Amino acid sequence: MGGKTVTRADLCEAVYQNVGLSRTESAELVEAVLREISDCLVSGESVKLSSFGTFNVRSKTERIGRNPKTGEEVPILPRRVLVFKPSNVLKDHVNGITGSEAAGEDD
Repeated sequence: MGGKTVTRADLCEAVYQNVGLSRTESAELVEAVLREISDCLVSGESVKLSSFGTFNVRSKTERIGRNPKTGEEVPILPRRVLVFKPSNVLKDHVNGITGSEAAGEDD
């Protein structure tokens, strides 16, 4: 799964190979998890996945923006945006820092 965009099919295949469920059951499991996350976010709940990160929905108020090409002021309507905050564990993993390095221990 490295070097490209990971798709639902890739996640289903990873579950299939690592968990031992059938391909159909793996696909259903991935879909159920993604559906639950989506439903929670739509209802305004935050979703925290331990050692991974937190998904939140924030409400933005109406504001005035500017068309960069013409300089014309344009109203930006109020909307809800999805925000992801990675955990320190995920940040360290992405940066190649091991558990002992992250804890500040000497090797």
